[in-house]
Amino acid sequence: MASERSQKADRIRHIMETEGDSVERNARGFNDGRYESVARLDDYDAYKDRARAIKEDAIERLPELIEQVREAVEANGGTVYVADDAADANRYVRELARERAAETIVKSKSMTTEEIDLNEHLEAEGCDVWETDLGEFVLQVADEAPSHLVAPAIHQSREEIATLFNEQFDPEEDLETAQELTEFAREYLGERVEEADIGVTGANFVTADTGTMALVTSEGNARKSIAVPDTHVAVAGVEKIVPTFEDLQPFVELIARSGTGQDITSYVSLFSPPVSTPPVDFDDDEPIADDPDDREFHLVLLDNGRMDMRDDDQLRETLYCIRCSACANSCANFQSVGGHVFGGETYSGGIATGWEAGVHGQESADEFNDLCTGCSRCVNQCPVKIDIPWINTVVRDRRNRGAEEGELDFLVEGLTPDAEPAGLDLQKRFFGNFAMLAKLGSATAPVSNWVADTLPSRLLMERVLGVDRRRELPTFERETFVEWFRNRDVPRPVDADYHAVVYPDLYTNHVRTDRGKAAVRTLEALGVAVEVPDVASSGRAPLSQGMIATAEDHAQDVSADLESYLDAGYDIVVIEPSDLAMFRGEYERLLDTDRYEPLAERSYEVFEYVYGLLENGVDPTPLRDADSPGGAGSDIAYHSHCQQRTLELEEYTMTVLDQLGYDVVTSDVECCGMAGSFGYKSEYYELSMDVGDRLREQFEAPDVADRTVVASGTSCLEQLDGLLSRQPSHPLSLVAPDETG
Repeated sequence: MASERSQKADRIRHIMETEGDSVERNARGFNDGRYESVARLDDYDAYKDRARAIKEDAIERLPELIEQVREAVEANGGTVYVADDAADANRYVRELARERAAETIVKSKSMTTEEIDLNEHLEAEGCDVWETDLGEFVLQVADEAPSHLVAPAIHQSREEIATLFNEQFDPEEDLETAQELTEFAREYLGERVEEADIGVTGANFVTADTGTMALVTSEGNARKSIAVPDTHVAVAGVEKIVPTFEDLQPFVELIARSGTGQDITSYVSLFSPPVSTPPVDFDDDEPIADDPDDREFHLVLLDNGRMDMRDDDQLRETLYCIRCSACANSCANFQSVGGHVFGGETYSGGIATGWEAGVHGQESADEFNDLCTGCSRCVNQCPVKIDIPWINTVVRDRRNRGAEEGELDFLVEGLTPDAEPAGLDLQKRFFGNFAMLAKLGSATAPVSNWVADTLPSRLLMERVLGVDRRRELPTFERETFVEWFRNRDVPRPVDADYHAVVYPDLYTNHVRTDRGKAAVRTLEALGVAVEVPDVASSGRAPLSQGMIATAEDHAQDVSADLESYLDAGYDIVVIEPSDLAMFRGEYERLLDTDRYEPLAERSYEVFEYVYGLLENGVDPTPLRDADSPGGAGSDIAYHSHCQQRTLELEEYTMTVLDQLGYDVVTSDVECCGMAGSFGYKSEYYELSMDVGDRLREQFEAPDVADRTVVASGTSCLEQLDGLLSRQPSHPLSLVAPDETG
């Protein structure tokens, strides 16, 4: 395992060094453009809801819609072939090429043909196959795989492409500028199109009622590949079918905005082939296609595991994907390494785990699955609202299944790779059972902290568990937050209007007890009757490692522990955003509805709760404001937790701080890069720090460098503590009054 981790770290380091700059520049550019574009779209959320509903309906009725497509296309004069798998699809297209004695085949961009390796099969038939999409053409010349669903050559810089073209084609004058490169490719590929016998495309969408193909592209090559050759073959996954022509509208509005930040892409082509009108070359008014009556059209609808995915309750949602790449562009890890690390045989980015597991098998997904940290930043960006982190968790669970029995029994089984039971990942067991580790750490502190931080311990943890020795370990408190509350001698509010449980999450209870104490003092100062009971951990730790059954056990325990408080009218106030995300999100999958809904509806992030109190007229005077003596100062640099943003809660913290007189500057990076256990793992440490550098650069900028740094999440605080010279704290430390009584 240690050698595998080392190899993975080396691979990540190499890609960051060779491709990272180009990937980051392009992916972040697309992502920034998406934010701007969707902000200009009225009823953006309504479009997403409609798109989601259409896909749900289409996948539910897929067998019926496939037959409708067949009838519609055949009525238009085309042919439909439903291929069981990649081999079946390749055989069909190869036979077409053989029957037509095809020498040259041109293709527009198609991830589905990448999935089945169509080019290789056609070349084996003796055909010259040319990619006419500029990015795909670059990769064909470079003999590389795509690194992005939409922009396949995202990892290549203009300078690298110029060097490649000059070496491969030896033009009379070296190509340098983007315009020169584009003009060369257009002319070169134009000649290939003119001589082509077959044109191959994919399809972004296929309408069942009319047999219409929709292609959404940034170049005109797809239209030429359709119109010029006598035979057009479209290869599309069966999931691309939507019921009606009218159903295209929300997707046309969403796909370009989500993928590249364009309000609408350069070309939206709708055609019901065979193409019935010869297109014209506007330079000389001459037709560039033969008589349409002689043209052929073949639609190859590909199953290749998709119908099994449809029958899989956990992977089914993957089929709603419209392959826009918003999940990749918004992913901090992807922004550093791209699809050559964060991807499998064909697909890349967050949604790739579902696709790879479904069409290529579990092993293909396993290779990169852990790069999804479950931060949930992609969830709000997906135009069809796919819960991508859950799909990644499910695939991780299937890899790890059978490895989650027991708790810390591996401590007595021996901490050597040779003692590892078959199929058991000790690293995941270690992080997934952090609740037991935290209890042990507090019970034996400070000895546990000293022992863990000795060089022999760090070396052993790095070799066996992959805990990187460069990362500072958490320091366990001897007195837990729950014990502090139980032992304190402070009068409770009498006849309080509000009653709340402050949820003692793992880190608040065992490591960062100061923020728990601050939460209690803040709420009590506002007249809230507070309780801090001994409650089970949320299950976030095992869930992040793909241990769903263990996470479900935690959820059941939390629900049982809090049931009496909910029945008594208490609200649940949560400090750690990832735990609140469990209560409001993942618990819907882990608990029965009658246990999930009360907890989800009555749980609040701590500043969300404080904001609600102030809105209800509670006097904020007891809280510490920006002018309080001995305070941190009024100028604040604030970084909100990923899941806090996904839940759209960061505004509450900012608003409360603003009301108390603080001047707040917020970070605009997607993620701090720590992501719980991810930043501790030796294979991902350098990637974690590379992501964190974006946050460091912002918070060390001249206009921010003197501000007090606060962050809402445990991971954010740990990462910022390692990145900055000034120590960060939780925003509760700014507002909580001193203990009295």
